[in-house]
Amino acid sequence: MIDASSLAFAPGDDRCYIYFLPTYAAAAWHYKVAKNPPPDLNAWVDSARQFASTEYAAALMKGTNLGQAETADIAKKLSAFTGLSEDYLIKAELRVTLPQFNAELLRSRGIVIGRYDSRFMGNTYDLLTENSEFDPSYTAVVGAFAAAFNSYVRDDLKFGQDKNYKVLPNEPGQNWDWKHNAPPGGFFPSAPNVGNDLVKELLDNPSLRVQVENGYFDGATPFYATEYTIDHLLLPPAARARIDLKYYTSGHMIYLHDEDRVKLKGNIAAFIEGAAKH
Repeated sequence: MIDASSLAFAPGDDRCYIYFLPTYAAAAWHYKVAKNPPPDLNAWVDSARQFASTEYAAALMKGTNLGQAETADIAKKLSAFTGLSEDYLIKAELRVTLPQFNAELLRSRGIVIGRYDSRFMGNTYDLLTENSEFDPSYTAVVGAFAAAFNSYVRDDLKFGQDKNYKVLPNEPGQNWDWKHNAPPGGFFPSAPNVGNDLVKELLDNPSLRVQVENGYFDGATPFYATEYTIDHLLLPPAARARIDLKYYTSGHMIYLHDEDRVKLKGNIAAFIEGAAKH
């Protein structure tokens, strides 16, 4: 994540709905609830990107000036990509947050899907809930993660016998200082954005190379938000060419998918070997 605002779904800021649409489309494709998608996920995601950046973005920009006929048209197209009903989308004013999407997509089956990885699903206990009640992609692996780390720390490193290990505690985030240096010409504090830091490093160090790993089913850091952020760093072409984006049919934790774990290892090895030659 480079720009924290790309995940916020802040009131009045429609960017997140655009950023998350291709991720929603990927989940709908996976669960076979999208309308007439191609068999190839990449082609489907490309179509979602195109719709998100054109018709959908233009409709959201109109705000309350969007007419009923145009709203109905966009809802129909949005339904085809997301698998959500046109009625639900119209009631949501064409704007569905990630927790809402994860709760609604398979509501009729009593299922909520994952945030870190939408391929994971679990039973919901409140069929009327507006937002997903938990993240099945977290609960499915947290026990294994905790057990492995505790075993390594206590048995191999002989450390922490008197300490408790927490996988994702709330306290660090709640106490974190979220302020960051304002951009050139900036005045008001905003969501942390380290894009300018990345720009500076790429310009200062012509040997620096960056590789970004993206999971199509990742709702924690959606790939289209990453693409948008990188494309809007406004880097010179030679510097932009040193940022490479890779894609996987997995979620946030790419290594949970056997096929992509192998692919990830190969991509990282090739990245290191290639960078070492420059």
